[in-house]
Amino acid sequence: MTTSVSVHDEATVLTVAGEVDLATAPALENAIEATLGGKPAALIIDLSQVTFLASAGMAALVGAHQRAGQATRIAVVADGPATGRQLKMTNLDQVFALHPTLDEALTDLRGQ
Repeated sequence: MTTSVSVHDEATVLTVAGEVDLATAPALENAIEATLGGKPAALIIDLSQVTFLASAGMAALVGAHQRAGQATRIAVVADGPATGRQLKMTNLDQVFALHPTLDEALTDLRGQ
């Protein structure tokens, strides 16, 4: 699993690629924590390049939502069977905004 951070307007984007499982979830948590440390107004976690998302990865996303509190809006980009389906089946799409593409997530955040 790899992560990278970029800034688009007022949103910080954390792009995740590869498999997010029990072994790699701590690295994802560290990347999220470091990104939230910069106090972004909005954080988009882009999972569009993730090929496998285990429950440990979903727990990392929930933890990010809890740590961000009211200070940072969080959105997740996830579409397809490897990510979006699991997030919808576990109702995590009710916890944070879920978008099929990064462009849609950025557009939604601009509209808020």
